Amino acid sequence: MKKIIIQLSLAVFAIGITNFFYAQDTKEILNWYNGKKPGMETEKAYKMLKKKQSTTVVVAVIDSGIDIEHEDLKGKIWVNKDEIAKNGIDDDKNGYVDDVYGWNFLGNSDGTNMNEANLEKTRLLRKYTEKYEKIDPETLSKDEKVEYDEFLIIKEDVTAELEMYNSVLAQLDMMPMMIKQIPIMVSAQIGKENYTQKDLDAWKPEDEQMQQLKRAAEAILSGELSMEVVDEQKAQVEQIVNFHLNVNFIDREVIGDNPDDFNDRAYGNPDVEGPDALHGTHVGGIIGSVRKNDLGGDGVAENVQLMSLRAVPNGDEFDKDIALAVRYAVDNGASVINMSFGKSYSPHQKEVYEAFKYADSKGVLLVHAAGNDAADVDVNPNFPSSMYSFQTAALAHFLTIGASTRFAKEELAAVFSNYGQTKVDVFAPGFEIYNTVPQSSYMKLQGTSMAAPMVAGVAAMLKSYFPTMTMAEIKDVMLKSSASYKGKKHMKPGTEDLVDFASLSVTGAVVNVKNAVKMCKAIEKSKASK
Repeated sequence: MKKIIIQLSLAVFAIGITNFFYAQDTKEILNWYNGKKPGMETEKAYKMLKKKQSTTVVVAVIDSGIDIEHEDLKGKIWVNKDEIAKNGIDDDKNGYVDDVYGWNFLGNSDGTNMNEANLEKTRLLRKYTEKYEKIDPETLSKDEKVEYDEFLIIKEDVTAELEMYNSVLAQLDMMPMMIKQIPIMVSAQIGKENYTQKDLDAWKPEDEQMQQLKRAAEAILSGELSMEVVDEQKAQVEQIVNFHLNVNFIDREVIGDNPDDFNDRAYGNPDVEGPDALHGTHVGGIIGSVRKNDLGGDGVAENVQLMSLRAVPNGDEFDKDIALAVRYAVDNGASVINMSFGKSYSPHQKEVYEAFKYADSKGVLLVHAAGNDAADVDVNPNFPSSMYSFQTAALAHFLTIGASTRFAKEELAAVFSNYGQTKVDVFAPGFEIYNTVPQSSYMKLQGTSMAAPMVAGVAAMLKSYFPTMTMAEIKDVMLKSSASYKGKKHMKPGTEDLVDFASLSVTGAVVNVKNAVKMCKAIEKSKASK
């Protein structure tokens, strides 16, 4: 699932889902991730490469789709030169008709596209309910009992979430009245109607309720809390209730395939943008939007082409679509595959792993977002995984990325980011990232979904300037050259506990492009001298 972060950070109305922050000067955050530490020092890296030629690298973006006509992605979209557009013929005989810019695994041949989807646990609940709702558990076999126990856990989980989000909707319905009342209440406390932020700074309430009121007033003044934000929040919560957690909504019907049959591949269409490409366009822009053109943020990789593989709906992705998208990317020349999605259940883990293993055998780097639940993925897996329970050896070409911030002191790990000392490899900027969204627009988003394409972009950039290096070597360089924060205390995501940053990932570090280029140059020089 592509989680975008919306957060009303108010004590009077604090809920755990995530979203955008409004009303902030773009100049404050523009391209911070390419700047000095705790950014990736990308600009310094490019200065070190001024006299060096680059080659084009293809990065596959498995996501919600990309606006291939975006003004800041001109010349950055991969084109399948062996396919003739819109002639209804599979010219290159790869099984996909008119796949000029990639493929849409969330549609049918008539051009109808799927957008809303269940969570995987909702699909499992629907399946298990049909099988176990009226069965005496004492009659079940050992294997069925395991599945039945999972059914009970999922049923309780989905029921609890539905109750929580319905409660949130009720609170949201109260917000318009609160937005009107808060300024009146604040004016009564400070004795001034048209107050400013300076007036609020001067107000020092001691009572907890008044402190909450002050924070709410500050949010209204900044624009973080407004009717627009509330409406946006409500729309997202309604999507969760009506689609993500609704067992009566059958999400795959429009496609018409069997999602459990990985040999049933005659589905999808060439519409690589789809109905909602906000997430994928932002991810693509982070990797490779045009640099130094004064439009939005700059991409990390300069000489790159983006292959759009639409496989992530508004809900949880299907394992089948992910596996086939990975194989498509590998077979069509991608060197890097970005995967900014994840979910808590995966019914076809072995099939997804086999696709990853195929990519691994071809030397293609897989970059996966760690997830936005402020959870330890060593304990609570976020699928797809770098190490499945049945795996005997780690994949050589797989990276899992946590999200870092622009604050180098005690808040380096983003509050929402998943972490893991063995299953998260490294952190990268994923907080307040301003880049491309559809219709040649720009927006600030945040999440590990933004951190993964930072690393995919770095990998593509290094490959373009050091083409003789393998992706395994480039992966190794990115990890070894990352800026270490080991021994430094930072807040553990989701808590206020200060922990050694080394405990949050394998490296205890943030990706650094300048260091990586320096290391690649040394390796290149060493090879040349032999």
